[in-house]
Amino acid sequence: MKILVTGNLGYVGPSVITQLRLSNPSAQIVGMDLGFFAHCLTGVYSLPESALDCQIYKDVRDVVQDDLEGFDKVIHLAAVSNDPMGKEFTKVTYEINCQSSTKIATLAKRAKVRNYVFASSCSVYGEASEFAKKEDDELNPLTAYAKSKIDAEAELERLASENFIITCLRFATACGFSARTRLDLVLNDFVAAAISNGVINILSDGNPWRPLIHVSDMGRAIDWAIDRQASNGGQMLVVNAGCDEWNYQIKELAMAVAEEIPDTNIKINLDAAPDKRSYKVNFSKFKKLAPDHQPQVSLIEAIKGLKDGLSEVNLSDGNFRKSNLVRLNVLNGHIKSKRMNDCLKWI
Repeated sequence: MKILVTGNLGYVGPSVITQLRLSNPSAQIVGMDLGFFAHCLTGVYSLPESALDCQIYKDVRDVVQDDLEGFDKVIHLAAVSNDPMGKEFTKVTYEINCQSSTKIATLAKRAKVRNYVFASSCSVYGEASEFAKKEDDELNPLTAYAKSKIDAEAELERLASENFIITCLRFATACGFSARTRLDLVLNDFVAAAISNGVINILSDGNPWRPLIHVSDMGRAIDWAIDRQASNGGQMLVVNAGCDEWNYQIKELAMAVAEEIPDTNIKINLDAAPDKRSYKVNFSKFKKLAPDHQPQVSLIEAIKGLKDGLSEVNLSDGNFRKSNLVRLNVLNGHIKSKRMNDCLKWI
């Protein structure tokens, strides 16, 4: 079996590669990434890509037919991966997150790839009601990032067939320590703030809801999806990936961090304008379809893992939001240093 993983040199990729290699020890696993964040390693003593058979450095916008020939499975992680980056690089976000996702799927189908897995996002629900969102509920994207994921899902649906099984995993918000940890994610940010400053500043009133999933559990979901049959969910499947127990209000996350990291103070901005990005998500469909690949990491374990990992890399800078552990800073650093242009192409 031959598996291609795009976007593997990011935050989620190392956990996905680890899980794939564990489940498929004899498979040929290939990574493809442009390498924006390849140098942003945290707490590792060897490259996580050592588990790969081959690493290709290539822009997913430039993929051609020959790049997909011979693969049985394609896992498409590559994306401009959060709202701040999507806001600053709106056009590029659509090119990479939607157009490239569709193009690669089209080429993969021609190359007789059997399974295509697309990393989508629960952020497509945007501002939601008090009820946990199911896959067929109304979507309300509030950002360029969320809109790009919805448009990609719609385009992919046209490609699914008996011989080309597509799984769109609408992941909850990622969290947890990784070989390339990001601190521009809510739980990761809270733990970093508690360690470096002893203070968690919640910019909203703390009431918005977020579903979370640990990066290791994202790997387990993808491991299921690459072998999914049409009899288990259909030729085209869009499914929320996470678990009901991991729906939390922002203030609950802050309190959980404070309980694990002594002497942490929580400051809530009670005068803040309401944060429209608030949604609970229903994961019952994922639980039914993938009972053996359900999330295993608890919130407390995720917090402890972040605490231990960030302590090991000696995080002590209270200005960590200006560091290379925040992805937008890395991109702007590349551009400022003239390594990259505004279209996110290496110069």
